[in-house]
Amino acid sequence: MTTMRAKMQLSSVENFITSERLSLRAVCESGGNPVDWSDEDDNFTRWTPSAELTVTVNNPALLGKFKAGDQFYVDFTPAE
Repeated sequence: MTTMRAKMQLSSVENFITSERLSLRAVCESGGNPVDWSDEDDNFTRWTPSAELTVTVNNPALLGKFKAGDQFYVDFTPAE
């Protein structure tokens, strides 16, 4: 079974009456020069340099819990 993990950063949160739209992007390099791939963000950038994900959340218990700049691991595991 093939799996993949991406590290993403929440770039924006759009608030609506009963939901929020979360926009995430792949993390960027840490800014170290030269990049030696020892930093976790650098390593994720190396293998997943570009990614975007938009999620709409309707769960009232989660509204207001997400903030721009928060980082998350997103795991891709095949559904059976």
